[in-house]
Amino acid sequence: MGYVIKKKVRYTASPTSPAVELPALFTEKGIVISYLRFIYSKRGKSQSWLERNCYAVTLLLVFINEKQSEFQSATELLSAFVDALHFGTIDGVNDPSGLFWRPRKSVDVNVLLGHVTSYCDFIDDVYGTQLPNINPLRKATSPEERIRWCAYYRRHSRVFLNHLNDPKQRELNQVRKVQGPRVPMFLHSEDVYQFPEDKIDSLISHGFEGDYGSQLIVMLMHFGGLRLSECFHIYVDDISIDNKDSAALVSVFHPADGVVPTVGFKNRREYLSVKFNMSPRDEYPRGHKLHSGWKSPALSNKNFSFDVMFFPYSRAIEFTQILLRYLPLIKRTEHPFLFANYVGNPETKKNFIQKYNRALRRIGMISEKSSGTSPHGHRHAYGYRLREHGFGQLDIQKAMHHKSPDSCLVYIMPSGEDIRTRMRGLSL
Repeated sequence: MGYVIKKKVRYTASPTSPAVELPALFTEKGIVISYLRFIYSKRGKSQSWLERNCYAVTLLLVFINEKQSEFQSATELLSAFVDALHFGTIDGVNDPSGLFWRPRKSVDVNVLLGHVTSYCDFIDDVYGTQLPNINPLRKATSPEERIRWCAYYRRHSRVFLNHLNDPKQRELNQVRKVQGPRVPMFLHSEDVYQFPEDKIDSLISHGFEGDYGSQLIVMLMHFGGLRLSECFHIYVDDISIDNKDSAALVSVFHPADGVVPTVGFKNRREYLSVKFNMSPRDEYPRGHKLHSGWKSPALSNKNFSFDVMFFPYSRAIEFTQILLRYLPLIKRTEHPFLFANYVGNPETKKNFIQKYNRALRRIGMISEKSSGTSPHGHRHAYGYRLREHGFGQLDIQKAMHHKSPDSCLVYIMPSGEDIRTRMRGLSL
């Protein structure tokens, strides 16, 4: 009986290459070596990308186990796989395939197909002389070609030195033979909810009473606009104090390429490896306690960092005051990170979220996205606060470290309730 099992393995590409921990797929015939080589070639991708890709290819292999004999070509099989993802495989209460897949959203189907196609292209490149192309290109129809040109110019319209990009005609007049379903267009999927401003001081002072480290993390999110994961990449040495007014000056560095304050190291990857036998925290598997993601924010400094911009500015001074209480109390094992747990090891995202939920309960609240009380609601509150105080689109982009100015439109665009409130106030 066919099966597909995912398992972590340590893979060495050559005798001189270091071992890398990667997700591998095993079937009844053994390890899928082509996938292991493919995922090794993509090891620089985020842990989220690697896991999603492994999940997509697992689904494909499961489908092949059940359906391979029904199709004349690999392309036909891939097309049927996309249909199974989109429409599901259940006919009423029965499913002759035995897969029992429910229908998926169009956007999810396209993401999964993109991952599978990436793997298929690798197979085509490596084994192209032995196997037929799995998801070949075909000539685009006239509407498809126009859409691809529009998408190209939309992507590159705001890219620096975009005049140097000269797409070849053949790059835009071809499309994949197997495509996912068309995704419905929408203006906004939902309103973005922000943490209530009238509750933030209560959360910091009462919810996290005496827990200065967690207070600092909340302040970085709520008044500095950081993502929660970005807080766990900050070193103690990444913070300095302004001599003029004692405001905290906080920099967030790229986890691997960021410059190190210690002389003698090329970047943070080397520093962590040599000094602490650690890796950049975004490179640990998502299930690892030290994992903390990295969303590739815009880095504005030559040392591969960006600066936290506290707003209101007075909160930067308050941050310093709490920091000076925090640093003498915290135990510290061998690591450079600012935030540590009660035994001195690097603070983890999981542990903080547990403390965050307890802090909310102490002030009579619960963590839920629709109320803006999840950790990410603090970043949303920061963006809305900037908009409400007259900051423009480019200001918000800079403060929130977005690569595209369009990313902050969600904070500038009025919500449905904003428009209804204005309508109620106008009489015609």
